[in-house]
Amino acid sequence: MNRILSLTLFFFLTFCLGLESLGQLKPVRHTVMSDGHPITVWEKSAPYPRQCILLVHGRTWSAIPDFDLQVEGEELSLMDGLAKWSYAVYAIDLRGYGNTPRDSTDWATPDQSARDIANVLKYIQDRRGYSEPPHLFGWSMGSTLSQLTAQRHPELMSSLTLFGYWRNSDQVFPAEPEEHPKAVKQINTAEAAASDFIVEGAISENAIDAYVKAALAADPVKVDLRRFDQFNELDPAKVTVPTLIIQGEHDPIAPGEYQSKLFNRLGTTHKQWVVIPGGDHAAFLEKPRTFFLHHLNKFFEGVDLLKK
Repeated sequence: MNRILSLTLFFFLTFCLGLESLGQLKPVRHTVMSDGHPITVWEKSAPYPRQCILLVHGRTWSAIPDFDLQVEGEELSLMDGLAKWSYAVYAIDLRGYGNTPRDSTDWATPDQSARDIANVLKYIQDRRGYSEPPHLFGWSMGSTLSQLTAQRHPELMSSLTLFGYWRNSDQVFPAEPEEHPKAVKQINTAEAAASDFIVEGAISENAIDAYVKAALAADPVKVDLRRFDQFNELDPAKVTVPTLIIQGEHDPIAPGEYQSKLFNRLGTTHKQWVVIPGGDHAAFLEKPRTFFLHHLNKFFEGVDLLKK
């Protein structure tokens, strides 16, 4: 009996100490080949993860500044927050972002991004040995890319979370030609990096400065994106996986009208819509972070519960 108690205590302490040290660990880098192109995927995982999650960044900035921001004396990393709640957390750098190079076209497109996300989901499921498919989380532009992936490959994910959803579901983009012009390769700016933090006092000046520094270091040049007409394929009625919509109360990019249309038209009956009080387009990096994480975790737990 004493031996059993000793072993139990050992594993308990190992687990707890592992969680405490997660925020101090650097993310593990994986390289996933997608249609012959190397895609960088970052990982931070709990010692004994119960589920796994793939995070998809937005239009301008890559995975590390968005999802693993490290600020001395503050806990802001979404990857750390989810890992401490016993998840295996992965974050993708799409083509041209962070540590993933541009491809030979010099352009990113929704169609190719959705294929890359699907291939990374397959990698996580097949190569990492998890019993259930990953949950898929998309922020801002990443929300529409994640929806496109969910419509095409619902079998690759346990659920879909859309945060900062920017598209009016009635919007139709004009057709673009197949041939592409020369990429612009515009230089990113500090003003652009700080632009999502609009609620006064919701995040410290020190944290904003850290985000700007990390964002410009990871993505000094803005990725060139074209073929917005491929987003015309988006149809909420074709989303059949459990879906969580998260909206920041003060997010000008994701107004309630857009979230309402999206929510009401979703093809799945397992759906939730959460508004983050006091939050804006970067709510998970700000004071509502704990509230944000709580609802995200509860949604994942609910999806898992229904499978049992």
